[in-house]
Amino acid sequence: MRKLISLLLVLVLGAGLLAYFGKNRPTRVSADQTQSVSSRPELEYLKAVNRAAPPKDPQLLFLLMGAYANANQQLEGAEFLSARLNEFGPRLSDPQKALYLSAIGLLRAQHASSVSLLHRIGYVKDTVAMLDQAKRLSGGQIFAVNWISGVVRAQLPGFFHQKRAAQDDLTWCTANIAKAPDVGWLREVDFHLGRLALADGDQIKARGYLRQSGYKSFEKPIVLTTPFSEDTLSGHAFASRRIAEIIPGRVYGLTGFEFTEYYFVVSDDRRELIGIDAGTRADSAKTAYEALRGYAPNLPELTTIFVTHSHWDHIGGQAYFRGLNPKPRFYARSNYKEEIDGELDAPGSIAKHFFGERFNLDDVRSFKPDATIDRPTELKIGGTRIELIPVHGGETHDAMFIHLPDMGVLFVGDFIMPYLGAPFVVEGDFQGLLEAIDLVVQKNPRYMLHGHEPLTRNFSSPDMLAQLKTDLGWLRDQVLTAIRRGDTRAAIHQANLIPPGLLNGRADAHLPYLILREHVIDRLYHQNVGYWQADLEGLDHLGYSDHAELLVDYLGLSEKRLVTAAEKMAADGKYELAATLLEASAARFGRTESIAKAERFVYLKLMEKYQNTDPFKYILYSAKIGEQTPDMAASK
Repeated sequence: MRKLISLLLVLVLGAGLLAYFGKNRPTRVSADQTQSVSSRPELEYLKAVNRAAPPKDPQLLFLLMGAYANANQQLEGAEFLSARLNEFGPRLSDPQKALYLSAIGLLRAQHASSVSLLHRIGYVKDTVAMLDQAKRLSGGQIFAVNWISGVVRAQLPGFFHQKRAAQDDLTWCTANIAKAPDVGWLREVDFHLGRLALADGDQIKARGYLRQSGYKSFEKPIVLTTPFSEDTLSGHAFASRRIAEIIPGRVYGLTGFEFTEYYFVVSDDRRELIGIDAGTRADSAKTAYEALRGYAPNLPELTTIFVTHSHWDHIGGQAYFRGLNPKPRFYARSNYKEEIDGELDAPGSIAKHFFGERFNLDDVRSFKPDATIDRPTELKIGGTRIELIPVHGGETHDAMFIHLPDMGVLFVGDFIMPYLGAPFVVEGDFQGLLEAIDLVVQKNPRYMLHGHEPLTRNFSSPDMLAQLKTDLGWLRDQVLTAIRRGDTRAAIHQANLIPPGLLNGRADAHLPYLILREHVIDRLYHQNVGYWQADLEGLDHLGYSDHAELLVDYLGLSEKRLVTAAEKMAADGKYELAATLLEASAARFGRTESIAKAERFVYLKLMEKYQNTDPFKYILYSAKIGEQTPDMAASK
């Protein structure tokens, strides 16, 4: 049962739940039932996975639900999942059936505004009955089932008499947040408890719940239960703050204190503390380290810090640790300076979006280790046997694995960062990634600890990585063949490339492959084409102002017509296309009130779409409209 609960982290991709009666969801104006299925390759991929068999990893069911919802294809989604429930029913356990019913119920709820008034009441009653059945089958103990039930019922008109049931479900969620994947799920719980209080006329309680939810008002077009948080000063965090004892009393992991994880190891003789990576900023390093000392006050002095690679977010906090007494000794790869020189060329504004206004690039520029490693090296610190293993990882060429063989622990940094290097600089090594996977498989650690929480969660098994390596090798061959054929990058994405053995292979490789696929294609494409491409892209240098000239001066479109077109695109779930049109519109008319309003909606929907699958996109879309996402744990 714990697996069924934990795997539901991505349920929140069920975007638009608040639009139950169409208040916040734009009406889908185009009768685009025959649009090319390849226009949403991630949706087609998830359909293929879910059609092959009941997902061994049930979170893929909810990812599919979210993809349908974000594309405003709720009816199609409900029908697809209903067909799968009928097909797989005899093979499903009661909790699995409850998950299917909840996903179907959520999509039906979103579609209710499109049902004719004559049939809507019966349709809603059938949906409520479906949610009731899901709760019975789950024994009332699966967080996601109760969460969906409470949020849907909270939006029903009074004549359905669901207010008390909604309050019970939402209150249960508040009391059982430990059963949820993340405290961020309380955003919607608090929001809807606030709306119920507002309906009762209790303004004080309603404002209190709204404040706890992190939302700015009771009028919002999106649903967020993401573990991500965004803060102007502190930047992005992947999860809420927590300290975990990965090996009790020996290995500590600190999550959510900033962009990067912190790890600390107590030596065998208990006289030395060993750190892995130095974080992004001096202030966040101080906060994290003091939190650890508060959590475990009897830890020995920090004597050593190993750097997995010299990216901004793994060495930027070194200034704080250098100020400790005694000063810890830093180890890094001998080619660390080459990596730092490359990242100094990245746009300065990008670092602020990711790491916050407090980020100081000088703390990266001034990094200099006390000892450098250029070959596999074994040493002992406080009796602990440590292997330092240089690798050409997928992200940087200065990567280093830190292996504690006697503990079965391997610190792997960002060697399998899905973007194959930071997207803003020239780096990334696909072959280095495959070779590093071979090394992980060879070491076969019990604990594989990455530089960021989503990586540790999604890329957790050496056996899974062995399967994934085969799938990625196939993907590389397909991409390179397509490039030689002259295919555009968009066409390669739209091909929905699925390795022949993936669907019948390890279930825990399905999501990692999806997370990687888009970025592997992008990185390989940019590394293997020139600045002139086969479809003549790159021959010109047209920008948004040129596109605006086309739309306004030659096609005669007004600001109103452009904004209306963008709204239609958004109604069809084509948010990236709408964003492009609005950028061109702003280039001509400026960010007028109507353009700014449409832009805010589109970028919010893009945040919603990627809130659990692509953190870098979430960061940039948030920054585009200056949207902050408070850490829910901080308000509790």
